[in-house]
Amino acid sequence: MRQAALRLFAQRGYAAVSMRSIAAEVGVQAGALYNYTPDKQSLLFDLMQGHMTELLKEAQSGGGGDPLKRLQTFVEFHIRFHADRPDEVFIAYMELRNLSPENFAHIEDLRRRYEDRLETILRDGAKQGVFAVEDTKIVTLAIIAMLTGVNTWYRTGGRLSLDQVVAQYWDMVRKAVGAG
Repeated sequence: MRQAALRLFAQRGYAAVSMRSIAAEVGVQAGALYNYTPDKQSLLFDLMQGHMTELLKEAQSGGGGDPLKRLQTFVEFHIRFHADRPDEVFIAYMELRNLSPENFAHIEDLRRRYEDRLETILRDGAKQGVFAVEDTKIVTLAIIAMLTGVNTWYRTGGRLSLDQVVAQYWDMVRKAVGAG
C-alpha cells in the first residue's frame, strides 16, 4: 500500500490521488486501507517521515575532521541517496504544502536537522579558513537545493553516469564555497 501510494502521489500529486485509487492500485476495497492507515494525510506524513528518518540515519553526522573532506562526503552522499529514491524525493520536497500544520512542523524539524549537518561543515570550514562563506545558512540552503535538483533531470543510462554527475557537482560546490 505504501509503495502504491508513493508511486501515485509522485505521478499525479497528493491532491489528485484518492484512497479509492490507492486501493485500486493495490487490488483491495478502499475500506481495507483503513486497516493500515487512518487517512490519506497520515499516509503522506508516514511516507515523508520515513524518507527523512532514513536520510538522517544514513547521512554521516559531519562532526570532526577535515571540513573539505566532510563536505565532499556530504555532496556525494546526498546525490547518491536521492538518485535511488526519485519518488520519495519528489514527495518529500513537493508535497509539504499538503501536510497539516502539526505534520509540517515535524517534517520541517527533520529537514532542519539534516540541513544543520551541512551548515556545521560549512561553519567549521569557514572558521578554519578553508571556505570563504559569508552566510552559512544561505549557502546550506543553496547547496541542498542544487544537489536535490539532480533528481529533476538525471536518468540512469543518460549522457552522464552518476559518478560523472557527482564529480561535476562536487566541483561546483567546492568552488561555490571558495575552496581551492
